[in-house]
Amino acid sequence: MTKVDFYTGSPDKLRTACQLSHKAMQSGVRTVISVPDAATTDALDKLLWHYPATAFIPHCRSDAEEAEQMPVVLNLGGEKFPHHDLLISLHTECVPFFSRFERVIEIISNDAEDSRMGRERFKFYRDRGYELCHIDLSKTQNT
Repeated sequence: MTKVDFYTGSPDKLRTACQLSHKAMQSGVRTVISVPDAATTDALDKLLWHYPATAFIPHCRSDAEEAEQMPVVLNLGGEKFPHHDLLISLHTECVPFFSRFERVIEIISNDAEDSRMGRERFKFYRDRGYELCHIDLSKTQNT
């Protein structure tokens, strides 16, 4: 069954997605980052080319020929995935294909509305018996 991790208190959801996908890549875990719109896809694509500061995260879009070889794939609206290790969701609602993945990460910002929507997703997963983990980023930063 899919394991779901909630990372709350993110000051920058895109940077958090980069940090988590970089950590996954270093551990040999392939990642699909599901994005809600083209503007977010473009912004994340640019950020991944410069993260971390001394390197970059190899990535492409899910419809690219090389998607199967990439450690990180950006997905905008598709439901065909080159792998099913880790899904990082940047959506405000649960994506219908989440259960295809071994692990899902939901990133929640400090924004009140985003937090409210995150609590609804948490309840959705909890009510269906998924194993949940909560990481409060506001308690782990600057320590």
